[in-house]
Amino acid sequence: MSRQPLGAPARPLLLRQMNARTVLEMIRERAPVSRAEIARLAGISKPTVSLALRALEDAGLVREAPAPDAEGPTYGATFYEPDPDAAAVLAIDIGGRYLRSVLADVSGSVRAREDAVTAELAADGILSTIPDVVRRLLAATGVPADRVAGAVVGVPGVVSPATGEVSLAENVPGLEGEQVAARLQEALALPVKVFNDVNLAAIGERDEGAGRDVASFVFVSVGTGLGAGVVVGGELLAGSHGAAGELDLMRPAASGDDPSAPAIRRYAAETAGRGRARRPTDTVEIFALARDGDEWALDVVTEVARRVCAHVVPIAAIVDPELVVLGGGIGGNGDLLLPPLREMLERELPFPPTVLTTQLRDDAVLAGALALGVADAREWSIARQE
Repeated sequence: MSRQPLGAPARPLLLRQMNARTVLEMIRERAPVSRAEIARLAGISKPTVSLALRALEDAGLVREAPAPDAEGPTYGATFYEPDPDAAAVLAIDIGGRYLRSVLADVSGSVRAREDAVTAELAADGILSTIPDVVRRLLAATGVPADRVAGAVVGVPGVVSPATGEVSLAENVPGLEGEQVAARLQEALALPVKVFNDVNLAAIGERDEGAGRDVASFVFVSVGTGLGAGVVVGGELLAGSHGAAGELDLMRPAASGDDPSAPAIRRYAAETAGRGRARRPTDTVEIFALARDGDEWALDVVTEVARRVCAHVVPIAAIVDPELVVLGGGIGGNGDLLLPPLREMLERELPFPPTVLTTQLRDDAVLAGALALGVADAREWSIARQE
């Protein structure tokens, strides 16, 4: 592939591509917007805007829109908006208990969703079901397969940037060593990108949840497993091996304190005592009892908060985040966890972060996957027309 020398004049095709992208972004930000307003805001001549609009309409990326309610006259101007049907994207969340899948248009609006319980399945069984799930999503929406730009998949493990191989994936048996992207790309005949699920959840919180307008924050997921997604300066910090935020590796530094569901079930069984009425070890039941004021359950919740604090303190000492967002099956119980956790962090840190519960609940991973997938789909939808 030849490269254009530095200082050489831009080629006409390159200029057309740049102008089309500029106009398309202006329409996405300002829709409904007229040609004259695009030209004024983007600093591009009206004839150039007209050429870009024609190309974008021919590509199915924009369409005419009703005139906005405006105080002044519009003088017969034509207004434009993005066409959400220009492309579609798949977002898939592979968890220890559930497989969540959505098909969305290029605006990010979800057109169809399917959730399935996978607690009894190993990785091979889960991955084998995904093509059928995708076919059902396409059938439910009527979206042609050739309009799907690709899939973004979250997995509970570290994804090697070099090989795509998954490691440190204890929550889904058989996932260790799998090259999920390559396998699904072959099965779906689509581009597939795979990321750590908690990192995707952090992106979801950054774009759609509690992390909006926050420069630096940490998303801490406490559930079947334990992990964190670190956002610094608005950008995800993934690390050189994709392993940034692997809190499981910090357990020795945190005196062996593990707040994940399996460890809390063991703690609950140990502290229930003999001769008492039956005490649950399921974390959902424990938190329900705590909401009813049960002293033993409230003590378990305090222990969970202490263990979460033991992991947040070293992160705060290194990153100094403005915010910590709790998520996951256990971390989502903010009504019970936040008060003791905030008090503990106030004692332990000179500059304690604000602590909130996720606003996205179980959809944080999907929200992050859609954010990345939609960005790719927009580029794909332009490139396929050029």
